[in-house]
Amino acid sequence: MAELLHRLGTFAARRAWTVIVAWAVILGVVVGGFLLGSKGLSSSFDIPGTASGDVIAKLQEELPDFSGASGAVVFRTADGSALTDEQKSEISGLVASAGDLPDVARVTDPFSTQQQLDDQRQQVVDGRQQLADARAQAESGAQQLDAGTAQLDAGQQQLDAARAQLEAAPLPTAQKQAQLEALDQQQAQLDQQRAALAQQQTQVTDGLAQISAQETQLADGAELLSFADAIRLVSDDASTAIVNVGFSEPRLELSEASKDAVVEHFTAEPVPGVDVAFNTEIAQGVPEILGVGEAIGVAIAAIVLVVVLGSVLAAAFPIVTALVGVAIGAMATLSFSGVVQMASVTPILGVMLGLAVGIDYALFILYRHRRQLLQGAEVVESIGLANGTAGNAVVFAGTTVIVALLALNITGIPFLGLMGTAGAVSVLVAVLIAVSLIPALLGLAGPRILTRKARARATAAADAMERPRRAAGSAPAPVDSAEHPRRAARSAEPPVASAEHPRRAARTGSIATVSAVKPMSTLRAVLTMVIATLALLVVAIPALSMRLGLPDGGSEAEDSIAYQAFTWTDQAFGAGANAPLLVTATLPAGTAEADVQGIQLDVARELFAQDDVAAVAPVAVSDDRTLAAFQVIPKEGPNAVSTEQLVRDLRSLPAVDGDIELGVAGAAAINIDISEGLADVLPIYLVVVVGLSFLIMIMVFRSLLVPLIATVGFVLSLFATYGAVTAVFQWGWLGGILGVHNPGPILSFLPVILVGILFGLAMDYQLFLATGMREAWAHGAAPRLAVAQGFRAGRTVVTAAAIIMIAVFSGFIASDAVIIKSMGLGLALGVLFDAFIVRMLLIPAIMHVLGGSAWWLPRWLDRIVPNVDVEGSALERRHPAHHDA
Repeated sequence: MAELLHRLGTFAARRAWTVIVAWAVILGVVVGGFLLGSKGLSSSFDIPGTASGDVIAKLQEELPDFSGASGAVVFRTADGSALTDEQKSEISGLVASAGDLPDVARVTDPFSTQQQLDDQRQQVVDGRQQLADARAQAESGAQQLDAGTAQLDAGQQQLDAARAQLEAAPLPTAQKQAQLEALDQQQAQLDQQRAALAQQQTQVTDGLAQISAQETQLADGAELLSFADAIRLVSDDASTAIVNVGFSEPRLELSEASKDAVVEHFTAEPVPGVDVAFNTEIAQGVPEILGVGEAIGVAIAAIVLVVVLGSVLAAAFPIVTALVGVAIGAMATLSFSGVVQMASVTPILGVMLGLAVGIDYALFILYRHRRQLLQGAEVVESIGLANGTAGNAVVFAGTTVIVALLALNITGIPFLGLMGTAGAVSVLVAVLIAVSLIPALLGLAGPRILTRKARARATAAADAMERPRRAAGSAPAPVDSAEHPRRAARSAEPPVASAEHPRRAARTGSIATVSAVKPMSTLRAVLTMVIATLALLVVAIPALSMRLGLPDGGSEAEDSIAYQAFTWTDQAFGAGANAPLLVTATLPAGTAEADVQGIQLDVARELFAQDDVAAVAPVAVSDDRTLAAFQVIPKEGPNAVSTEQLVRDLRSLPAVDGDIELGVAGAAAINIDISEGLADVLPIYLVVVVGLSFLIMIMVFRSLLVPLIATVGFVLSLFATYGAVTAVFQWGWLGGILGVHNPGPILSFLPVILVGILFGLAMDYQLFLATGMREAWAHGAAPRLAVAQGFRAGRTVVTAAAIIMIAVFSGFIASDAVIIKSMGLGLALGVLFDAFIVRMLLIPAIMHVLGGSAWWLPRWLDRIVPNVDVEGSALERRHPAHHDA
């Protein structure tokens, strides 16, 4: 690989315009692909196979009107007064005309709906009074019937007594018969009255039974309605109203154009005296990736480059090539957004990494080339050698980052795997540009990459190198001692000075300076180990309480419409109004229409009985009466611990009435599912990445202990990063300074992302420091002295690279989007902890304490592990830099 890169660098230096034109063509092709293939991004996330996903699939089959995305438009008077009739009328007019917007399925008028709810509550009150009056009237009629019955009974007794007296009286037959007939007529009248009275009694009894049934039905309806008392669309003071917008498309498939159309519709003609805001489901679009903060970060990187490289021209090359790489990587990724569903965060990681590693990788090659020029090397040969040595290390370092990012696909989470793939593409482009476009630009610049004073020093160094060569006729053969430490030990030649290493003699480039380096004391090494480890462990403590989640409206910028909608809703309707849950209930087969209300009441009772439930309301029943849907309003917001627990409690409820299964969906439930899914894959991914780290470093450093301590250091810096991020975003520490005004859960996919990226970057710094230590030891230096020499040789370029990465990542902290802000802070802190505490303090101290045992490798493993010449030492021996006078 080193030889191939040497040839590539030499070719690019000699055919600079060919390489530059080739990259220009690539950029043009990518721009064309972007213009043709880019179809926009989604601001939502999803994980297949979640509980909420199953509920949404069932809703799509049975209740499609409730399976799409939903959002809220919040209107509030500017002065807090009640909305006037004219203002209500204008808002209702906007609602009525919003039904024709693209992908809008339904729009709820808050005033008519609230009036219906109020009318229903009043109907309950009126119905109770009417039934009470009817019962009183019926009971009064029953009492009258009872009195009539008593009168009939008395008349019957009189009639029976008269008949008995008549039959006992000694009267003529004709007279007696006539009187008996008169009594029979009275009996017939009495029977007729009794029959009429019995009919009336039956009517009264039926009426009372009907009144009882109506009272039961009204009581059930009143109880069901009482569960929804906390659900309102117009606030109690009538100053705030919510317009619910239901979309026909699921939230992952809902286009930004449809959301923008809703925003445009409700803001095009403002209602006088009324402010309007939109919740995150509508207002949260694709975040702005590049802004003032990022520009400041790049500016700081440019200052560091000028200081390290010594000239503005040299400092400009990494910046320009990094921007070109970012453009190619981002647009290449977005070119496929019309084919693959992409979340809005997909290109963010690529932009962050593209800028950071693009600058750093170019710096490594430029720094090596500049050192060689100062030592008198010829320009083209120096470019080829820098590309074959430092460029070889860049390829290896970039490969580790790419592998770590591609490994995100093993999580089984589509948007996360796609995010990692997009980042890997950007890193790949950065590597390719570093080993091809940078040599081309260096070839064009020639010696002008140095200042005039530096060029004079380089000429003097070249003359000094050429005089002994001319006198001797040829240069002495280089000693082949760096390939393996045992060969150096057996070599009869004296040890080769360690200044050959590409990062030796970082300040002066002289062998004497490096040779004069003294190892640290053992006491200092032990104290450094203890203090650095304790510091990282203390910073990691907050990670023990880390909660994962997705940002809600309360996490948005304070001047954003999403934050306003969230705050207004919280103030006017309660925190839970921002976190509605959609609960489904599977009804028994063959459920009759008359039984639906009873089942709804049973389910609502069970739901309302749960802790932290503020309101429950039935919202729909499928046409075949197999599925019912309920809206559940929690007492707290979407990211509250109680809301998270409520979702778990609802899902763990046993079947209502033995056969009614419940399911939970809604934005809050979906976010919880995503967070739990990501938390489940984090340990697996961490094991994979750490294992991969260990195996790669065994191959590079041909040691077991060096990879082990490097891996432990990576884990320490990772958990320290978790702790610091938790302290800022969850606990609110330094929130005012960093723009975190509403602490909450940590971005659910941030821990996984940090594992992949920080692993790759940690390997970069480990490579550029530890390989110098190993080569110094391989050339015969004492183990502890080799640690000091290797550290001295690599510290300048690693310090510069780390500062550049921290500056670039920190630029993203200024973003208004909490997703970008948290990623920027996490990556900046991760680089800070890993580069300056782990790689430049902890690892050298441990290496000093271990001494020569640090490079121990079993014989059997030594025979198996391939000899990877990452720094291109063999190439240096084949192509020693020289100056062609």
